[in-house]
Amino acid sequence: MVEITRLSTTQPDFWESLERLTSDATDDDLAVERVVTEILESVRREGDEAVLRYTRELDRLHASRVADLQVPPERLQAAFEGLEPAQREALTHAAERIQAYAEHQRMESWEYTEDDGTLLGQKIAPLDRVGLYVPGGRAAYPSSVLMNAIPASVAGVGDIVMMVPAPDGELDPLVLAAAYLAGVTRVYTVGGAQAVAALAYGTATIPAVDKIVGPGNAYVAAAKRRVFGRVGIDMVAGPSEILIICDGQTEPDWIAMDLFSQAEHDDMARAVLICPDARYLDQVQQSMERLLPGMERSEIIRASLANRGALICVRDLVEAEEVTNYVAPEHLELSVAQPRRMAERIRHAGAIFLGRHTPEVLGDYCAGPNHVLPTGRTARFASPLGVYDFQKRSSLIQATPEGAARHGRIATVLAEAEGLTAHAESARYRIRDHEQG
Repeated sequence: MVEITRLSTTQPDFWESLERLTSDATDDDLAVERVVTEILESVRREGDEAVLRYTRELDRLHASRVADLQVPPERLQAAFEGLEPAQREALTHAAERIQAYAEHQRMESWEYTEDDGTLLGQKIAPLDRVGLYVPGGRAAYPSSVLMNAIPASVAGVGDIVMMVPAPDGELDPLVLAAAYLAGVTRVYTVGGAQAVAALAYGTATIPAVDKIVGPGNAYVAAAKRRVFGRVGIDMVAGPSEILIICDGQTEPDWIAMDLFSQAEHDDMARAVLICPDARYLDQVQQSMERLLPGMERSEIIRASLANRGALICVRDLVEAEEVTNYVAPEHLELSVAQPRRMAERIRHAGAIFLGRHTPEVLGDYCAGPNHVLPTGRTARFASPLGVYDFQKRSSLIQATPEGAARHGRIATVLAEAEGLTAHAESARYRIRDHEQG
């Protein structure tokens, strides 16, 4: 029996129930925080020595120098060339599509000149160096390498430092091959909070970066949160989410499997289906009952559906849109007859998959748009990872003598109103110079 919450918008307590379903714990695990704080401080103080110690203790990987933990560039190339042809072709195809999409995101510098000669503009420049965290060991995610590193490469980042744990020396060749394809410049077999600390503070061997991106466990997430401000971070991502709006006309097995595709990540993933047809919700639940035993990760899926899954019956598709905008899901499938029209009314979602033939899994691997997306209702204000996350903007201002006098008079009035006399006098110097000239 598949246990999953059933809700209806006709329930008097529907919105309270939905809030409980979609709320994430905001209090940090105190035990995790204590460990992370200790690790960050140790690496900040001791540098390479602390990195070696934690790598030995936590990953059972022994090295006498941090330099010995660096993966030689030729090994990355060898990993790519050693892949089975089907894997090499799939990885290359995915990389090409991700890059093609990312090229459209690149921001360019611009400027304009006003009538008095004042030049205003914006200069776009890439970050100097970024750090990419990649889960390692049995958890192999080459797609995450591509999704994080390729936008940085397209942005023009000169140095992409990848940290990937190698417990007991285990490294997945697909991850190394993806690093080679994506333009990663150096790879260290260092994981956990110690990897984040090394990237944030720098050590004698590992250079400090400007921004840290990439997924990780609770310790990595806590470490990223702690070092934010010293470096930039992409986001602190929560468990994976999928929300599907269906009009009841899609094959129920398809929808059941789409829900499974996110539920299989872990037992805290959230999989939600919204439909105005209660009988169709019953059909999907029956499909889940029948299909679940054949899933390799069936126990994880079962736990995820019981913990955070839901089948929600709404009065109509307009109400489905209202519920969706409240949830602000990471992944949103619009399995309806007119998905483009519905998408225009969706305000909050990380990625929107249009139509019955666009399962979320395409976005995970090879559609092109980034799969690093805001979770936990943060799609209300956050966006997918993109090239723009690896570029920064500087304002350009150049005034002519006429412009300095003209705008200086405005600045003087405002500066004096704020009681900042040096500000006002700075502007007056240019005003007097123009008047005397």
